Amino acid sequence: MASLRDLKGRITSVKNTRKITRAMKMVAASKMNRAVEAAKAAQPYQKTIKRALDRVVAAEDNIEHPLLSTPDNSSDVLVILLTSDRGLCGGFNSQVIKYAQKTISGLQKEGKNVSILYFGKKGATSLDVKNVDVLRAVEGTNPKNFAEYSASLCDELIAYLLQNRFERVLLLFNHFESLMIQTPGTQQVIPMKIEESESSDAGSGGDYIYEPGGEQILSELLPMVLNAQLLQAFLETEAGEQSARMQAMDNATRNAGEMIDKLTLQYNRARQASITKELIEIISGAEAL
Repeated sequence: MASLRDLKGRITSVKNTRKITRAMKMVAASKMNRAVEAAKAAQPYQKTIKRALDRVVAAEDNIEHPLLSTPDNSSDVLVILLTSDRGLCGGFNSQVIKYAQKTISGLQKEGKNVSILYFGKKGATSLDVKNVDVLRAVEGTNPKNFAEYSASLCDELIAYLLQNRFERVLLLFNHFESLMIQTPGTQQVIPMKIEESESSDAGSGGDYIYEPGGEQILSELLPMVLNAQLLQAFLETEAGEQSARMQAMDNATRNAGEMIDKLTLQYNRARQASITKELIEIISGAEAL
């Protein structure tokens, strides 16, 4: 049985840990609010530019553009994996890393040569795959520079497409569905796919007259859409990380409180037993006299 000094030391240690987890929870909550606001603020822009793109495609027939064409390469695939640089955020990183391992294994079984580009330290250090060409690992990402990351990555992917370097480019990250749910998923960004919109005005391309022509408009719109997709992935990753960290620190704080209660109960029982023992010794000594 632990001594009173040991129990008291453990109680003090757990209380200090609870202070740290409580502070980390508050910091994560503050960062999460900013990240969620940024992710939601980018959605109207994406919807608007996507609606404009749908109208241009509906108004034109047989539009060809490099970003929509299939590259002259049937063997190479690039995977872009977005994770966080720090831990203590529950299963946020582990779930997307496991998903990436499964996705890459599936591509390799199809006979594809997989290359990978990391954004986030956890993915670069934890992903366990073989026969994969690592282009580079970007660590220490700063949310203030997400726009620069997405713009630079957009230019890089367009250059890869023009060089027919990859058959397709897949973006793997945790989709931010809610404060409690972040689901890993895959988004193909190269070549781009234009899905038919369900909105009522998507097919009303004949009501619009475009000047200049549709191909020239697409040459401006498609890189903007690609950049917006990449930026949204960075923003959702940041929002999901901070949300997962806030939940993890909240659970840690709650568990620390429960542990303190158990240790305090053990301490009181041990202290009571010690006092009882001393009283017995005193009474026994008095009776012996």
